[in-house]
Amino acid sequence: MYICKLIKCTIIFFTLYMKSFFLLICLCSIYLVDFAQNPMITGTHLIFEKVLLQKTVSVIIFDSITSATKIEYSGAEVKWYKFTDNTTPISTFNYIYPDESTGYFIDVDGKYDTIYVIDYKKHKPIFNTFVPENNPNIQCQDLKLLLNCNVPKLEYKTPDLVSHDLPRNFTVEFTSLKWTTKWEDSIATTLPFTLPATEIIVKAPLRDTYFTISGDQYAKELGLPAYTFTSPLYSAVAVKCHITTEVTSRKHLKNNEAEAPSDATPISFSAPFDVQFISNANEPVALYYKWEIFKNKQLIISRTDKDHRYTFDVAGTYTSKVTTRSKYCTYSDSVKIIVSESALYVPNVFTPNGDGYNDELRVAFKSLISFEAWVYNRWGRLVYHWTDPTKGWDGNINGRKASPGPYFYVIKALGSDFNPNSDPVGKTKLRVGEYLKKGDINLLRGVQK
Repeated sequence: MYICKLIKCTIIFFTLYMKSFFLLICLCSIYLVDFAQNPMITGTHLIFEKVLLQKTVSVIIFDSITSATKIEYSGAEVKWYKFTDNTTPISTFNYIYPDESTGYFIDVDGKYDTIYVIDYKKHKPIFNTFVPENNPNIQCQDLKLLLNCNVPKLEYKTPDLVSHDLPRNFTVEFTSLKWTTKWEDSIATTLPFTLPATEIIVKAPLRDTYFTISGDQYAKELGLPAYTFTSPLYSAVAVKCHITTEVTSRKHLKNNEAEAPSDATPISFSAPFDVQFISNANEPVALYYKWEIFKNKQLIISRTDKDHRYTFDVAGTYTSKVTTRSKYCTYSDSVKIIVSESALYVPNVFTPNGDGYNDELRVAFKSLISFEAWVYNRWGRLVYHWTDPTKGWDGNINGRKASPGPYFYVIKALGSDFNPNSDPVGKTKLRVGEYLKKGDINLLRGVQK
């Protein structure tokens, strides 16, 4: 009984040992295959290592296979086999002059390599026609390019004689327009795509242009001229526009107006202010224009000029929209305008002593569309009158310095938010946006500068 158990254990151990030994042999074989030496190759070429099902094939693409093209291995014993017959060597020399589209096994001193050879110039693409589709009604966003070509497959085989494609990437290049602060020519290039194909979709260009197809990537990497083909001239139909504005500036030295119009953006200013709206469409493709101005989403004006000017003198939120059209396409752009509600404040003292601070009687205001002010002395005599809220009284009467002390002012004004149909408010009976200011202003001389 003990002897039987011992024999059984010995058999199990021997079986495990043989399995381990067999596994070791397999691993060594893989190790030898993976580390077979690299060949010496004569001729301009590319090498791609393709691993499929844990088997590696070195794909060698020559720019052209000639009588001088050679693949050579260093070793004491080198045997060459074709994929189609892995039992009979075709050569026992260290080198071979390869054939096009042929796979080889190479045994170098018991180490193995697998290669597949391609002659690139045997796979030259031929372009017959390349034209933009003649359907301008649907070319406002994208454009279809129609291609008739013969692009031979670039493929390699694995030892099991199964073919595998190498993708051939091409691009299309054309000229369009790019907007920065103005329209500028811009070279557009598509993302790489593979051929063969019968149609290519590109962004519709904003100017007349030619389309040039070019490729593939292997030609570039081999240092060969790219294969190119150019379409007939395409007449653009897609339109775009980009509104820019020029605001009539009302900057002034004393800066007593809040939100005074300037060249700032966004357009949100104290009324009144003029805005020149410029459409900036991609002419000559753009042919027609329509401007619309909305206040609180209600249309208040419509024009058909290329550009237009408008004066905003009523508080509110506006949208200025331009729509431009070619013969087939339409595009719109818009800009928001905010006209501030009015405000008016009057100081109770000013000090015209030449120190540069508070030297004039000026109001602080925002969005006034009319203004008129009077200043009287203590005896009721008019000493100064003005109608521009950005200006004021400098404390002089007929060129002479006025006496320090109290003066009386009356100011009438209307704001951009004035509503003549609103109900009068309180004892003043003033309506929304209407101002009547009365009060004392103290003139203090202080230290003269």
